Amino acid sequence: MTHPAAPTPAVRDRLLALDATELPAYLYDLTALRRHAAAVRAALPGRVELYYAAKANPEPEILTALSPYVDGYDVSSGGELAHVAEAVPGRPLAFSGPGKTPAELAAALELGVPRFHVESLHELRVLAALAARTAPAAGGRRDAPRAGVLLRFNLPLAAASLAGSSLAMGGRPTPFGLDPADADTAIRLLTDGSCPQLRLLGVHAHLASGLDAPEQLAVAASVVGWAADLAARHRTRLAEVNVGGGMGVDYAAPERRFDWTAYGAGLGRLADAHPDLTLRIEPGRAVTAYCGWYATEVLDVKRSHGEEFAVVRGGTHHLRTPATKGHDQPCTVLPVDAWPHPWPRPAAGGGGRVTLAGQLCTPKDLLSRHVPAPGLRVGDRVAFALAGAYAWNISHHDFLMHPRPGFHFLTPP
Repeated sequence: MTHPAAPTPAVRDRLLALDATELPAYLYDLTALRRHAAAVRAALPGRVELYYAAKANPEPEILTALSPYVDGYDVSSGGELAHVAEAVPGRPLAFSGPGKTPAELAAALELGVPRFHVESLHELRVLAALAARTAPAAGGRRDAPRAGVLLRFNLPLAAASLAGSSLAMGGRPTPFGLDPADADTAIRLLTDGSCPQLRLLGVHAHLASGLDAPEQLAVAASVVGWAADLAARHRTRLAEVNVGGGMGVDYAAPERRFDWTAYGAGLGRLADAHPDLTLRIEPGRAVTAYCGWYATEVLDVKRSHGEEFAVVRGGTHHLRTPATKGHDQPCTVLPVDAWPHPWPRPAAGGGGRVTLAGQLCTPKDLLSRHVPAPGLRVGDRVAFALAGAYAWNISHHDFLMHPRPGFHFLTPP
Protein backbone atom coordinates (compact mmCIF):
# COMPACT_ATOMS: atom_id res chain seq x y z
CA MET A 1 0.00 0.00 0.00
CA THR A 2 1.25 3.50 -0.85
CA HIS A 3 2.37 5.55 2.13
CA PRO A 4 -0.09 8.46 2.62
CA ALA A 5 2.80 10.94 2.57
CA ALA A 6 4.39 9.46 -0.55
CA PRO A 7 4.87 11.79 -3.49
CA THR A 8 2.75 11.29 -6.58
CA PRO A 9 4.50 9.52 -9.46
CA ALA A 10 5.03 12.85 -11.25
CA VAL A 11 6.66 14.37 -8.18
CA ARG A 12 8.76 11.28 -7.49
CA ASP A 13 10.08 11.15 -11.05
CA ARG A 14 10.97 14.86 -11.08
CA LEU A 15 12.65 14.68 -7.68
CA LEU A 16 14.86 11.76 -8.68
CA ALA A 17 15.71 13.49 -11.96
CA LEU A 18 16.90 16.72 -10.36
CA ASP A 19 20.59 17.27 -9.86
CA ALA A 20 21.70 17.66 -6.24
CA THR A 21 22.57 21.29 -6.96
CA GLU A 22 18.89 21.89 -7.86
CA LEU A 23 17.77 20.93 -4.36
CA PRO A 24 15.99 21.84 -2.20
CA ALA A 25 12.93 22.41 -4.36
CA TYR A 26 9.20 22.78 -4.03
CA LEU A 27 7.32 20.43 -6.32
CA TYR A 28 3.61 21.00 -6.93
CA ASP A 29 1.46 18.45 -8.73
CA LEU A 30 -1.10 20.69 -10.46
CA THR A 31 -3.02 17.72 -11.83
CA ALA A 32 -3.54 16.41 -8.29
CA LEU A 33 -4.54 19.92 -7.19
CA ARG A 34 -7.16 20.26 -9.92
CA ARG A 35 -8.54 16.82 -9.14
CA HIS A 36 -8.87 17.67 -5.45
CA ALA A 37 -10.39 21.10 -6.11
CA ALA A 38 -12.92 19.56 -8.47
CA ALA A 39 -13.94 17.03 -5.81
CA VAL A 40 -14.34 19.81 -3.21
CA ARG A 41 -16.48 21.85 -5.59
CA ALA A 42 -18.61 18.82 -6.48
CA ALA A 43 -19.27 18.12 -2.78
CA LEU A 44 -20.71 21.60 -2.18
CA PRO A 45 -24.28 22.62 -2.98
CA GLY A 46 -24.80 25.16 -5.73
CA ARG A 47 -25.87 27.84 -3.26
CA VAL A 48 -22.60 27.58 -1.35
CA GLU A 49 -19.83 29.73 -2.81
CA LEU A 50 -16.21 28.62 -2.58
CA TYR A 51 -13.52 31.29 -2.22
CA TYR A 52 -9.85 30.32 -1.95
CA ALA A 53 -7.86 32.00 0.84
CA ALA A 54 -4.82 33.15 -1.13
CA LYS A 55 -2.72 33.49 2.03
CA ALA A 56 -2.37 29.69 2.10
CA ASN A 57 -0.36 29.63 -1.13
CA PRO A 58 -0.38 32.62 -3.50
CA GLU A 59 1.83 31.20 -6.26
CA PRO A 60 0.33 32.38 -9.59
CA GLU A 61 0.34 28.84 -10.98
CA ILE A 62 -1.67 27.65 -7.97
CA LEU A 63 -4.17 30.51 -8.27
CA THR A 64 -4.62 29.85 -11.99
CA ALA A 65 -5.07 26.10 -11.55
CA LEU A 66 -7.83 26.72 -9.00
CA SER A 67 -9.69 29.30 -11.09
CA PRO A 68 -12.20 26.92 -12.76
CA TYR A 69 -13.28 25.51 -9.40
CA VAL A 70 -13.61 28.55 -7.14
CA ASP A 71 -16.07 31.45 -7.11
CA GLY A 72 -13.43 33.95 -6.04
CA TYR A 73 -10.39 34.64 -3.88
CA ASP A 74 -9.96 35.96 -0.36
CA VAL A 75 -7.07 38.43 0.00
CA SER A 76 -5.75 39.89 3.24
CA SER A 77 -3.36 42.72 2.32
CA GLY A 78 -2.73 45.31 -0.33
CA GLY A 79 0.12 43.14 -1.61
CA GLU A 80 -2.13 40.10 -1.97
CA LEU A 81 -4.80 42.28 -3.56
CA ALA A 82 -2.48 43.48 -6.32
CA HIS A 83 -0.85 40.06 -6.75
CA VAL A 84 -4.08 38.07 -7.07
CA ALA A 85 -5.74 40.68 -9.29
CA GLU A 86 -2.80 40.34 -11.69
CA ALA A 87 -2.56 36.54 -11.49
CA VAL A 88 -6.26 35.83 -12.08
CA PRO A 89 -7.63 39.05 -13.61
CA GLY A 90 -11.35 39.65 -13.50
CA ARG A 91 -12.10 37.12 -10.76
CA PRO A 92 -14.15 38.26 -7.72
CA LEU A 93 -12.15 39.22 -4.64
CA ALA A 94 -13.01 39.62 -0.97
CA PHE A 95 -10.70 41.90 1.03
CA SER A 96 -10.27 40.61 4.58
CA GLY A 97 -7.86 40.90 7.48
CA PRO A 98 -7.32 43.27 10.41
CA GLY A 99 -5.44 46.56 10.19
CA LYS A 100 -6.21 47.49 6.58
CA THR A 101 -4.50 50.77 5.81
CA PRO A 102 -6.37 53.66 4.15
CA ALA A 103 -4.13 53.25 1.10
CA GLU A 104 -5.02 49.55 0.82
CA LEU A 105 -8.73 50.27 1.17
CA ALA A 106 -8.52 53.00 -1.45
CA ALA A 107 -6.70 50.67 -3.85
CA ALA A 108 -9.39 48.02 -3.36
CA LEU A 109 -12.12 50.56 -4.04
CA GLU A 110 -10.38 51.72 -7.22
CA LEU A 111 -10.15 48.09 -8.36
CA GLY A 112 -13.86 47.65 -7.75
CA VAL A 113 -13.47 44.90 -5.14
CA PRO A 114 -17.04 43.78 -4.48
CA ARG A 115 -16.66 42.59 -0.86
CA PHE A 116 -14.93 44.03 2.17
CA HIS A 117 -14.78 42.01 5.39
CA VAL A 118 -14.86 44.89 7.87
CA GLU A 119 -13.12 44.25 11.18
CA SER A 120 -14.03 47.29 13.34
CA LEU A 121 -16.24 50.38 13.56
CA HIS A 122 -13.18 52.51 12.82
CA GLU A 123 -12.44 50.54 9.66
CA LEU A 124 -16.08 50.88 8.62
CA ARG A 125 -15.95 54.67 8.99
CA VAL A 126 -12.64 54.90 7.11
CA LEU A 127 -14.03 52.76 4.29
CA ALA A 128 -17.16 54.93 4.13
CA ALA A 129 -15.12 58.13 3.88
CA LEU A 130 -12.86 56.68 1.19
CA ALA A 131 -15.82 55.29 -0.75
CA ALA A 132 -17.45 58.73 -0.72
CA ARG A 133 -14.24 60.21 -2.14
CA THR A 134 -13.92 57.47 -4.76
CA ALA A 135 -17.55 57.58 -5.97
CA PRO A 136 -17.13 60.57 -8.34
CA ALA A 137 -14.42 58.64 -10.18
CA ALA A 138 -17.20 56.32 -11.31
CA GLY A 139 -18.74 59.17 -13.28
CA GLY A 140 -20.45 61.07 -10.49
CA ARG A 141 -23.61 59.01 -10.88
CA ARG A 142 -25.91 58.57 -7.94
CA ASP A 143 -26.36 54.96 -8.98
CA ALA A 144 -22.59 54.32 -8.96
CA PRO A 145 -21.81 50.84 -7.59
CA ARG A 146 -21.55 50.73 -3.82
CA ALA A 147 -18.90 48.75 -2.02
CA GLY A 148 -20.33 45.63 -0.39
CA VAL A 149 -19.63 45.05 3.31
CA LEU A 150 -19.65 41.86 5.33
CA LEU A 151 -19.23 42.64 9.02
CA ARG A 152 -16.76 40.24 10.60
CA PHE A 153 -17.73 39.36 14.15
CA ASN A 154 -15.81 37.62 16.91
CA LEU A 155 -18.73 35.54 18.08
CA PRO A 156 -18.82 33.86 21.53
CA LEU A 157 -20.59 30.76 20.32
CA ALA A 158 -20.13 27.07 19.66
CA ALA A 159 -17.43 26.78 22.34
CA ALA A 160 -17.74 23.00 22.37
CA SER A 161 -17.22 22.91 18.61
CA LEU A 162 -14.05 24.96 18.92
CA ALA A 163 -12.49 22.59 21.46
CA GLY A 164 -10.62 20.66 18.76
CA SER A 165 -9.30 23.78 17.08
CA SER A 166 -5.59 24.07 16.37
CA LEU A 167 -5.88 27.86 16.09
CA ALA A 168 -8.74 29.82 17.67
CA MET A 169 -9.52 33.09 15.88
CA GLY A 170 -12.69 33.92 17.78
CA GLY A 171 -14.85 33.12 20.76
CA ARG A 172 -12.32 34.77 23.09
CA PRO A 173 -10.40 38.09 23.24
CA THR A 174 -8.55 38.48 19.92
CA PRO A 175 -7.72 41.34 17.54
CA PHE A 176 -9.96 39.80 14.88
CA GLY A 177 -13.41 41.10 14.02
CA LEU A 178 -15.99 43.29 15.73
CA ASP A 179 -17.11 42.62 19.25
CA PRO A 180 -20.76 41.53 19.16
CA ALA A 181 -21.52 44.52 21.42
CA ASP A 182 -20.79 46.73 18.38
CA ALA A 183 -23.23 44.88 16.13
CA ASP A 184 -26.17 47.26 16.52
CA THR A 185 -24.02 50.33 15.86
CA ALA A 186 -22.45 48.77 12.77
CA ILE A 187 -25.81 47.74 11.32
CA ARG A 188 -27.26 51.19 11.91
CA LEU A 189 -24.32 52.89 10.18
CA LEU A 190 -24.97 50.75 7.12
CA THR A 191 -28.75 51.07 7.05
CA ASP A 192 -29.64 54.59 8.25
CA GLY A 193 -28.04 56.49 5.38
CA SER A 194 -24.84 57.38 7.24
CA CYS A 195 -22.70 55.47 4.72
CA PRO A 196 -24.46 55.88 1.36
CA GLN A 197 -21.53 54.51 -0.66
CA LEU A 198 -21.54 51.23 1.28
CA ARG A 199 -23.98 48.37 1.01
CA LEU A 200 -24.59 45.84 3.79
CA LEU A 201 -24.21 42.36 2.34
CA GLY A 202 -24.02 40.20 5.42
CA VAL A 203 -21.89 38.70 8.16
CA HIS A 204 -18.50 37.03 8.19
CA ALA A 205 -17.10 34.87 11.00
CA HIS A 206 -13.91 32.84 10.83
CA LEU A 207 -13.61 31.44 14.34
CA ALA A 208 -11.05 28.65 14.23
CA SER A 209 -8.77 26.46 12.14
CA GLY A 210 -8.13 22.73 12.25
CA LEU A 211 -11.74 21.62 12.66
CA ASP A 212 -13.28 18.45 11.26
CA ALA A 213 -16.57 18.38 9.34
CA PRO A 214 -19.00 17.96 12.31
CA GLU A 215 -17.27 20.78 14.20
CA GLN A 216 -17.31 23.01 11.15
CA LEU A 217 -21.00 22.37 10.61
CA ALA A 218 -21.79 23.22 14.23
CA VAL A 219 -19.89 26.50 13.88
CA ALA A 220 -21.61 27.29 10.57
CA ALA A 221 -25.06 26.68 12.04
CA SER A 222 -24.26 28.92 15.01
CA VAL A 223 -22.97 31.73 12.79
CA VAL A 224 -25.95 31.59 10.45
CA GLY A 225 -28.38 31.49 13.37
CA TRP A 226 -26.70 34.49 15.01
CA ALA A 227 -26.75 36.42 11.73
CA ALA A 228 -30.43 35.65 11.17
CA ASP A 229 -31.30 36.91 14.65
CA LEU A 230 -29.30 40.10 14.02
CA ALA A 231 -31.14 40.75 10.76
CA ALA A 232 -34.52 40.10 12.36
CA ARG A 233 -33.75 42.46 15.24
CA HIS A 234 -32.97 45.29 12.81
CA ARG A 235 -35.67 44.35 10.31
CA THR A 236 -33.11 44.22 7.54
CA ARG A 237 -32.13 41.58 5.04
CA LEU A 238 -28.75 39.89 4.89
CA ALA A 239 -27.90 38.38 1.53
CA GLU A 240 -24.73 36.54 2.51
CA VAL A 241 -23.08 34.78 5.42
CA ASN A 242 -19.43 33.74 5.20
CA VAL A 243 -18.71 31.00 7.74
CA GLY A 244 -14.94 31.05 7.14
CA GLY A 245 -12.40 28.34 6.48
CA GLY A 246 -10.16 26.36 8.81
CA MET A 247 -10.95 22.86 7.54
CA GLY A 248 -8.62 20.45 9.30
CA VAL A 249 -5.43 19.03 7.77
CA ASP A 250 -3.92 16.29 9.92
CA TYR A 251 -0.12 16.35 9.62
CA ALA A 252 0.25 13.41 12.00
CA ALA A 253 -2.13 11.24 9.97
CA PRO A 254 -2.12 12.58 6.38
CA GLU A 255 -4.45 9.81 5.26
CA ARG A 256 -7.20 11.42 7.36
CA ARG A 257 -8.76 14.08 5.16
CA PHE A 258 -11.53 16.53 5.80
CA ASP A 259 -14.90 14.98 4.93
CA TRP A 260 -16.05 17.34 2.19
CA THR A 261 -19.01 15.13 1.28
CA ALA A 262 -20.49 15.24 4.79
CA TYR A 263 -19.69 18.94 5.10
CA GLY A 264 -21.35 19.74 1.78
CA ALA A 265 -24.45 17.78 2.73
CA GLY A 266 -24.68 19.62 6.04
CA LEU A 267 -24.26 23.01 4.37
CA GLY A 268 -27.01 22.02 1.95
CA ARG A 269 -29.41 21.44 4.84
CA LEU A 270 -28.39 24.76 6.37
CA ALA A 271 -28.92 26.54 3.05
CA ASP A 272 -32.35 24.94 2.67
CA ALA A 273 -33.33 26.27 6.10
CA HIS A 274 -32.31 29.79 5.04
CA PRO A 275 -33.35 30.03 1.38
CA ASP A 276 -32.68 33.79 1.13
CA LEU A 277 -29.01 33.45 2.13
CA THR A 278 -25.96 32.73 0.04
CA LEU A 279 -23.48 30.77 2.15
CA ARG A 280 -19.77 31.15 1.52
CA ILE A 281 -16.69 29.31 2.71
CA GLU A 282 -13.03 30.34 2.31
CA PRO A 283 -10.69 27.36 2.77
CA GLY A 284 -6.99 27.63 2.04
CA ARG A 285 -4.80 24.94 3.62
CA ALA A 286 -7.29 22.12 3.01
CA VAL A 287 -7.39 22.94 -0.71
CA THR A 288 -3.68 23.14 -1.56
CA ALA A 289 -1.70 21.42 1.21
CA TYR A 290 -1.83 18.00 -0.43
CA CYS A 291 -0.49 19.08 -3.84
CA GLY A 292 2.97 20.20 -2.66
CA TRP A 293 6.20 18.53 -1.53
CA TYR A 294 9.41 20.08 -0.21
CA ALA A 295 12.16 17.94 -1.72
CA THR A 296 15.76 17.76 -0.59
CA GLU A 297 18.73 15.42 -0.06
CA VAL A 298 20.63 14.12 2.92
CA LEU A 299 23.96 15.90 3.47
CA ASP A 300 25.18 14.18 6.63
CA VAL A 301 24.25 11.34 8.98
CA LYS A 302 25.56 11.32 12.52
CA ARG A 303 24.96 9.86 15.95
CA SER A 304 24.64 12.12 19.00
CA HIS A 305 24.08 10.89 22.56
CA GLY A 306 22.47 7.70 21.36
CA GLU A 307 20.22 9.24 18.67
CA GLU A 308 20.58 9.29 14.89
CA PHE A 309 20.41 12.59 13.02
CA ALA A 310 20.35 13.38 9.33
CA VAL A 311 21.14 16.90 8.16
CA VAL A 312 19.39 17.80 4.90
CA ARG A 313 19.83 20.65 2.45
CA GLY A 314 17.54 23.51 3.43
CA GLY A 315 15.43 23.42 6.56
CA THR A 316 12.80 25.41 8.38
CA HIS A 317 13.88 28.67 6.70
CA HIS A 318 12.25 27.12 3.62
CA LEU A 319 9.56 25.02 5.31
CA ARG A 320 8.59 26.69 8.57
CA THR A 321 5.36 24.73 9.00
CA PRO A 322 6.67 22.08 11.45
CA ALA A 323 8.33 24.70 13.65
CA THR A 324 5.23 26.91 13.56
CA LYS A 325 2.77 24.15 14.37
CA GLY A 326 5.08 22.10 16.58
CA HIS A 327 4.66 18.91 14.60
CA ASP A 328 6.74 16.49 12.54
CA GLN A 329 6.32 17.04 8.82
CA PRO A 330 5.26 13.77 7.16
CA CYS A 331 7.90 12.59 4.74
CA THR A 332 9.09 9.81 2.48
CA VAL A 333 12.71 8.72 1.93
CA LEU A 334 13.69 7.95 -1.67
CA PRO A 335 16.90 5.87 -1.76
CA VAL A 336 19.55 6.87 -4.28
CA ASP A 337 22.01 4.10 -5.12
CA ALA A 338 24.53 6.12 -7.08
CA TRP A 339 27.48 7.48 -5.09
CA PRO A 340 29.96 9.36 -7.31
CA HIS A 341 32.29 10.63 -4.56
CA PRO A 342 35.67 9.22 -3.44
CA TRP A 343 34.93 9.61 0.29
CA PRO A 344 32.96 7.09 2.35
CA ARG A 345 29.16 7.28 2.37
CA PRO A 346 27.74 7.60 5.93
CA ALA A 347 24.59 5.69 6.77
CA ALA A 348 22.25 5.48 9.75
CA GLY A 349 22.79 2.63 12.17
CA GLY A 350 20.52 -0.23 12.97
CA GLY A 351 18.15 1.64 15.29
CA GLY A 352 15.85 2.55 12.42
CA ARG A 353 14.74 5.97 13.72
CA VAL A 354 16.34 9.17 12.41
CA THR A 355 15.62 12.84 13.19
CA LEU A 356 15.75 15.04 10.10
CA ALA A 357 17.26 18.48 10.71
CA GLY A 358 18.11 21.41 8.47
CA GLN A 359 21.25 23.48 7.97
CA LEU A 360 20.44 26.34 10.35
CA CYS A 361 22.54 27.11 13.43
CA THR A 362 19.68 26.48 15.85
CA PRO A 363 18.36 23.32 17.55
CA LYS A 364 14.87 24.42 16.48
CA ASP A 365 15.63 23.61 12.86
CA LEU A 366 13.89 20.23 12.99
CA LEU A 367 11.69 19.02 10.17
CA SER A 368 10.70 15.60 11.44
CA ARG A 369 11.72 13.59 14.51
CA HIS A 370 12.33 9.86 14.86
CA VAL A 371 11.42 9.00 11.29
CA PRO A 372 11.51 5.26 10.53
CA ALA A 373 14.39 5.26 8.04
CA PRO A 374 16.70 2.28 8.62
CA GLY A 375 19.82 2.47 6.51
CA LEU A 376 19.31 6.10 5.50
CA ARG A 377 22.42 7.29 3.64
CA VAL A 378 24.00 10.56 2.67
CA GLY A 379 22.78 11.33 -0.85
CA ASP A 380 19.34 9.79 -0.37
CA ARG A 381 16.42 12.11 -1.12
CA VAL A 382 13.55 13.11 1.15
CA ALA A 383 10.13 14.42 0.11
CA PHE A 384 8.23 16.28 2.82
CA ALA A 385 4.51 16.08 2.13
CA LEU A 386 1.65 18.49 2.83
CA ALA A 387 3.86 21.37 1.74
CA GLY A 388 1.36 23.00 -0.58
CA ALA A 389 0.08 25.52 1.99
CA TYR A 390 1.62 27.81 4.63
CA ALA A 391 5.06 26.54 3.75
CA TRP A 392 7.48 28.65 1.69
CA ASN A 393 5.33 31.79 1.96
CA ILE A 394 5.45 31.88 5.79
CA SER A 395 9.13 30.98 6.16
CA HIS A 396 12.06 33.17 7.25
CA HIS A 397 13.88 32.88 3.93
CA ASP A 398 16.96 34.99 4.50
CA PHE A 399 18.25 33.61 7.80
CA LEU A 400 21.88 32.53 7.20
CA MET A 401 21.51 33.47 3.51
CA HIS A 402 21.27 29.92 2.20
CA PRO A 403 20.18 29.58 -1.46
CA ARG A 404 16.46 29.70 -2.08
CA PRO A 405 14.72 26.54 -3.32
CA GLY A 406 13.62 25.87 -6.86
CA PHE A 407 9.96 25.70 -7.83
CA HIS A 408 8.44 23.14 -10.16
CA PHE A 409 4.78 23.09 -11.22
CA LEU A 410 4.05 19.70 -12.74
CA THR A 411 1.41 19.05 -15.38
CA PRO A 412 1.03 16.16 -17.83
CA PRO A 413 3.18 16.47 -20.98
